[in-house]
Amino acid sequence: MRRNPTITDIAREAGLGPATVDRVLNERPNVSPRARERVVRAAEALGYPLPSSLKRRKRDERPVLNLGFVLHKKGQAFYQKFAREIEAACEARADVVIQTQIRFAASQSPADFAEEISAAAEGADVVAATAVNHASLSRLADDLTRAGTPVYSLLNDFGGRSGAGYFGMDNVKVGRLAGFMMATRRQRPGKVALFVGGTRWHGHALREEGFRAYLRDHAPEIVPLDTAVNLETRQLTYEATLALLNRAPDLAGLYVAGGGMEGAIAAVRELRPEERCTLIVNELTPESRAALSEGIVTMVIATPLEQLCAALVDQMIRQQLGNGDAMTGGKIFAPQIWLPESV
Repeated sequence: MRRNPTITDIAREAGLGPATVDRVLNERPNVSPRARERVVRAAEALGYPLPSSLKRRKRDERPVLNLGFVLHKKGQAFYQKFAREIEAACEARADVVIQTQIRFAASQSPADFAEEISAAAEGADVVAATAVNHASLSRLADDLTRAGTPVYSLLNDFGGRSGAGYFGMDNVKVGRLAGFMMATRRQRPGKVALFVGGTRWHGHALREEGFRAYLRDHAPEIVPLDTAVNLETRQLTYEATLALLNRAPDLAGLYVAGGGMEGAIAAVRELRPEERCTLIVNELTPESRAALSEGIVTMVIATPLEQLCAALVDQMIRQQLGNGDAMTGGKIFAPQIWLPESV
């Protein structure tokens, strides 16, 4: 078994004498701030339990950063989890003190997103946001970045070249994964439907492109219907799915490329209790997890929020402190695939 570190181990790691280490750990006088810092760093590196007072003192000496975040749909389980993961990633950093501000846009309106991003930027050193694609938001990202407050795009690359970088998935690949599963599951001619949140979500358009391209190339017998817009709302998606299933009883599958999947799940559960169509959705929530276990949902394509938030916070910190290649952009993450046997 690995033995616990001793004062001698800490002294060797810090390059100081055991007596100095003892004075620091017992908070005795006649120790320079530099020596105290070296002892604390060495103790932490070795896993030695520090007194809480030393931890507080070290925390108080850390740089203080203000990070602002703007998300969407405050009432949705996915964005609630997103906010929790952001907070966890910030709290996990031992090298800086992070003051976090998380705001939520009231709607998909570019004006609402602009209002929240501007408000977040007033008290933040760096901002990261989800938002639709619109010229006004690209200009805002450019203006804020030029003024010294970098703006990162989350999930949907609304900032483009004007922003500091994009953190999210390759949305064309996400769509192709949905197309692959649809073709693999059906393996016969049929019609499938596709919902996107709106015409201003570039990420949804890319998912649609990937979905249609895969079916066109590998399963041309499966015909996608005209894409429907659901505004990422549960009720609209529910009503639209009911109408689709009633109008096209032979509908073979449905891919919800954005939000609002709860409505599709409810409609399929209601009208297809025995022979359900293939339903593919994005993001793992309590509702989509339950639908997977029931066999209503065939596949969930999920954003790896824990990894995304940790990498995002790290990049925001490095850019603000000017560490290493701090001016590099964002990061693309591999999707997480959830199937009925995964839950």
